[in-house]
Order: sequence, then structure tokens, then C-alpha cells
Amino acid sequence: MRIQRITTNYPGFLRQFYAKRPGLDAEPFSVQHAALMEQASGWADFWSVALGKLGYEADEVVSNVEPMQRAWARERGAPFGEPGWLFDITAAQVKAFAPDVLFVNDYVTFTAPFLRRLRAECPSIRLVLGWCGAPYRDASVFREYDVVLSSVPELVEEFRAQGHRCRHVNHAFEPRVLERIDLDAPPDTDFSFVGSLAKKRDFHLGREALLAGLIGRTPLRIWAEIHRPTWRERGGTLVRRAAYDAVHAARRAGVPASVLAAAPPARRVLGWAARPELPTAVDARLARRSRPAVYGLEMYERLRRSRVTLNTHIDLSSTHASNMRLYEATGVGSCLLTDWKANLAEMFEPDAEVVTYRDADECAEKVRYLLEHEDERRRIAEAGRRRALRDHTFDCRAAQLDDLIRAALVSQ
Repeated sequence: MRIQRITTNYPGFLRQFYAKRPGLDAEPFSVQHAALMEQASGWADFWSVALGKLGYEADEVVSNVEPMQRAWARERGAPFGEPGWLFDITAAQVKAFAPDVLFVNDYVTFTAPFLRRLRAECPSIRLVLGWCGAPYRDASVFREYDVVLSSVPELVEEFRAQGHRCRHVNHAFEPRVLERIDLDAPPDTDFSFVGSLAKKRDFHLGREALLAGLIGRTPLRIWAEIHRPTWRERGGTLVRRAAYDAVHAARRAGVPASVLAAAPPARRVLGWAARPELPTAVDARLARRSRPAVYGLEMYERLRRSRVTLNTHIDLSSTHASNMRLYEATGVGSCLLTDWKANLAEMFEPDAEVVTYRDADECAEKVRYLLEHEDERRRIAEAGRRRALRDHTFDCRAAQLDDLIRAALVSQ
């Protein structure tokens, strides 16, 4: 069976990636792609390698890597337009690979109309899987997935209530990362936070408050991608808010949704989950203290070299543990201090394989305790590493995904 995953990478990572490798952007597609996968950013080739062990032919398309994607198009003689190069080249790659299963890993970039285009142009596609693990604005794309996948139980429940077929799949750790980082380097950071900060509803409002409450009470060092809203972004949000208000005013005036949906712009607005919020800046104290974001192997190195590393979930995941950091940090052997969630014990044993906190006060207290009790900190870190490598690898998740795919195909 052939499976192809289409995704995008963080623009911040891509800028760093090419800046550190002068001349790579002129190399053939295969050279650029191999270098990108080697960096282990996001999911990299983790799914395709794991599924390959189960007999799948797998392919990874990272659609927004412009030099790499244009190299593929040149080498294949695939035409593309401007400014729509990303979608034209991605569509050509899907047609060339002819997957049975399309795994969509970006619900913002790959919209409902684009997925309909792929189905029309690539008749080999029998099943479309789509991942969502964060807040969304336009819900229309989920109707184009045969199965919605999510690591967030709150979202699983929400999607099922909307009538989607949705399955819960946890994140995982890729053990090959351990072959690419320095496991002998001693820790050089007592307490770290490595992640991102976006001051938006359902994103990181709680995270911002927690970090602000820790910076004066702990030796916290921050490496973060901080969202800084631009005037263009604010202007675009104002336009979207006006569109949202106009469409919903028409609905309140009695205009049927079916009439509004006949116009594509109004149809998109009807699919939005909520009125767009104006972006605001992150707490200036955090922005000043934060070091540049780290990605891929550099991120894993930073986690590995932290005696204790902080995890705090996105606001959307209010009651359940669900994010990638649970597995990334434990997998490399860092002592993870994570926010308490009702289901955490299903993944790791609290205070034996990871350490939990419920608020900033308890977090600060446990940081101090762990830093003062080195042997216990090491025991917890090692226990977390063993658990991640036993139960939470991509090989484990690939077996689950294989069962899910086969069941979905049988039920069609």
C-alpha cells in the first residue's frame, strides 16, 4: 500500500536550516530532502520509516520548502504557476506518487478546495487522513477527510460531535534521534522551556502566565518561537472580522445559510469556528528573556542538556495530556516537569517517570526540589526515557495507524 504525507515546516526553522547550509538551495531535490529529513524537525520522515517496516511504500512532501520544491519541479519538468507554486508542485507530487492513502498534516495550508482538487486529479487516492492537534478557524477542511486524527481528546470529542469519523492517536518519539545528538554532553542548563508562545485564544495564554510567574523564582531559561503580530496581520484580521460580522448579520436577518454558501467567500466564513481575534503581543518580560527558537536536532540537544525541562499544554487541551513535548523530552532523557492532567498516568507514571505540577507555585517548588536532589532527578529522567522507548515510539504508533487505515478501507 502506498501512503503519502503532505505537510509544511515552521518558516523559522527553514530560514535557519538554509542559512546554516550555504549552497544547499542549489542542490538537487534528493540532496535537499535528505538533509531536511536528517534534521528531525517536526515529524520529519518518522512516519514513513515506521510504516515502511510494515510494508508500506511511503513518501514525505514538505510543501513550503521553496528551493527544494522548485528543484523537484525542474527535475521532473512539472509546470507550476506564480504565486501558486506551492499547490501546483504539491499536486504534481501527489499525482506522480499515486498514493492509496493521503495523510494531510496541515489543515490551514491544504484547504478543502485543494483537497477536492487532489481527489479529482489523483484517482488512486482511496483514503484521506487529516491531522489536527491545535485550534482551527475554518472547519470546512475536516469534511474532506475520511478520518480525522488527533492527539487531543478534547478535539476528538468535538469532531465526533460534529459528525466526523475521528480517532485518537498520541504523539511519539523517534529513537533514531538518539544516534544524531551528543548523548555524552553534560547538562548545561538547570531548567528550560523550549517551545512557542502565541497570545491567542485556545493557544498559549496559560503558558504565558505560567512562564511570567516562574522567571523571577526559578533559573528558567527560555528558547521560544514568539509570535509578534505585524501591522499587516492586524489589518488582515480586521478584514476577516468585518467579513465574519457581515455574514452573521445576514444570517440573523434571515438569509438562509444555503443562499450564503453559494458565494465562496461567505461559504468560507460560515466554516469559521469563531470570530477572528485581534493578535496581541506576548509579555515583554518573556520576549526579552527568550533566546531564539530551536528546532529539530538542535531542539533535542537543548532538551537533552537540561536537567529539568518544562512542559505546559496548549489552552485548548485543558484537561488532557496530549502534546509532542511529553515524548520528545522523555525520549532524550531529560527530566520532564509537566502540567498535571487527568489522563497523564495512561502515558507516564506521575512523579516516577515524569514530575507534575498544578500551578506556578508548585512548579517552582518542584524545580527547586529536583535541582537539590540530583540522584532522584536522574532516576526519574531515566525511567521516563525507558518508558518512552518502550511504549511511545513511532513504530508503536505506526502499528496503530496501520490498523486504523485497514479498518477504514474495509468500511468504505
